[in-house]
Amino acid sequence: MATKPIKIILAVPTGFIVWFVAATIVNLLVRALLSGYAEAEHTMQFTLPMLLARLAMGAVSSVVAGFTCALIARADVLPVKILGGVLVLFFLPVHYSLWAQFPPWYHAIFLISLAPLVLAGGWVARVRGR
Repeated sequence: MATKPIKIILAVPTGFIVWFVAATIVNLLVRALLSGYAEAEHTMQFTLPMLLARLAMGAVSSVVAGFTCALIARADVLPVKILGGVLVLFFLPVHYSLWAQFPPWYHAIFLISLAPLVLAGGWVARVRGR
């Protein structure tokens, strides 16, 4: 089935916005549940559990964004793929600018998992819709 432009026009930006809404909600939960996290945010001096929580935050946000994008696109995979690419392109310069503040493995895990997790969220939406 051919992708209708309106699906991309609606699904991709909505998925992008949903990524940040989900990240904000999960971040508030992490602040409330992980001792010292809120204070560490100011200095970006995170412990290993805090870094793992941040990666989990990104993972949840990516899956939710892909899921939302696929729901809007009505199971069309192209908008979900575009969203994954857009998020990677968006976060590459962000992580480049933060390179010295986090260990290389953190950047690698976040950036390498971003698009596959978006696709996984889209896959869940497609499977759920069958």
